[in-house]
This record gives sequence, C-alpha cells and structure tokens, in this order.
Amino acid sequence: MNKNLHLIIDNASKKNIEEKNFFEKDELKIILDLYAKMVSKGSWKDYGLSISSKQVGFSVFKNAAENALYKICKNFNPKNKNLKYLITDPNGKILSNSYNLKTLLTNINWKKI
Repeated sequence: MNKNLHLIIDNASKKNIEEKNFFEKDELKIILDLYAKMVSKGSWKDYGLSISSKQVGFSVFKNAAENALYKICKNFNPKNKNLKYLITDPNGKILSNSYNLKTLLTNINWKKI
C-alpha cells in the first residue's frame, strides 16, 4: 500500500477556486441563450473561450476564420463593480459594462455596436 496517497473528500477551498475561474452555471446559460438566438438570426457563427487568472471571456465570431466580433468577459477582481462584466471589441476596447450580466446582455443593441 502506498503511504503517500491521501484521500480528500469535498475539498471546499479547491472547489471555490475552480468556480471562481470560470462562468457560473447561470451566467453561462444566459450567454448560451443569447448565442443560440444570434446564431438562429445568422449574426453569429462560432464562439471561443479564453480563461486566465484575471478573467474569462466568451468570444463570438461571424466566421471561424475571422477575428472575434465581440468578447463577453467576466473579471474576477474588478477595481470597480461596474467592470465585473464587459463587452469588448476585437482590440479590447470596452463597448459596454455592468455589474449584472443579464442586464448587460439584454440592454444592448447588437446590430448597432
């Protein structure tokens, strides 16, 4: 028997770290619902995810071979509460921001930005 093995059950600290570094289930549902709606309209064709220690991003593309049209970001430690969720252009310019993801995504006119 290997004495170097340890059994860890329900490691709460590890669970919190993993959840903090991605979209939560309800956030991802809001984003994927919007994505499905925009795909059905023919506006968006593909998506990609980017994950770092500071933020997670959901990039949307018109065509897979082009740059992203928009990036929906979640900052993990924003300096301002309104910078928790962002929509950026391909160059990183902030097009819109909010402390509430659902409000951010429903109050934006995607055709005008």
